[in-house]
Amino acid sequence: MPSPRQTFDAQLHALEQRLLRMGSFVEGMLEDSVKALELQDTALAEEVVRRDDVADELDLDIETSCMHMLALQQPMSKDLRVIGTALKITTDLERIGDYSVDIARTAIELASEPFLRPLVRIPRMAEFTSRMVRGALEAFVSRNAEKIDEVVNLDDQVDDLNVQVWAAMTMEMKEDPSSIYRNAHMILVARYLERIADHAVNVAERVQYMETGILRQLAASHQTPGA
Repeated sequence: MPSPRQTFDAQLHALEQRLLRMGSFVEGMLEDSVKALELQDTALAEEVVRRDDVADELDLDIETSCMHMLALQQPMSKDLRVIGTALKITTDLERIGDYSVDIARTAIELASEPFLRPLVRIPRMAEFTSRMVRGALEAFVSRNAEKIDEVVNLDDQVDDLNVQVWAAMTMEMKEDPSSIYRNAHMILVARYLERIADHAVNVAERVQYMETGILRQLAASHQTPGA
């Protein structure tokens, strides 16, 4: 018969696997939402919107598992921080799914609006944010501090691209008023991606807290251009 510690460790491992599964799922939502925007693929965008219900179910499943472990195992110190971190992470992952849905809905809204040129900066932002989500979860599972640093460094690049998108879109709107509707939505998409990056940083901050017992801000806050 396994000892109470062995049982608890098995439950922690199962919890980590649930988090990875949810992280992979919302990362897929993010990637497909931007792909739908690029290709003006309304069917794919609608599929991303439908997936939000699954993301919510995964969120609830993880929360239920955490509450079950807190009630039955009554963990202390580091174990308590691990479960608390898992609860915070699932909240951030759920918000990432929500922002991905926002991007997908924008893709549907702009499906009939022709692009004057291929998208470059927004797909690049999506690539960086996907890597951030993946890296933050890897840091949680592997307790790898280098992954935390990687997430923070990528956040700076996402912020820079967000500023570039805002500058390019506002300039184009001034030069061509007919582009205002499309470009205003693109600015929002960049903002959604920037917020997804912030949630990935939140995960990294919580992983650091889990390991050290000290919660500190890892990335400087950035004001939205023009705000």
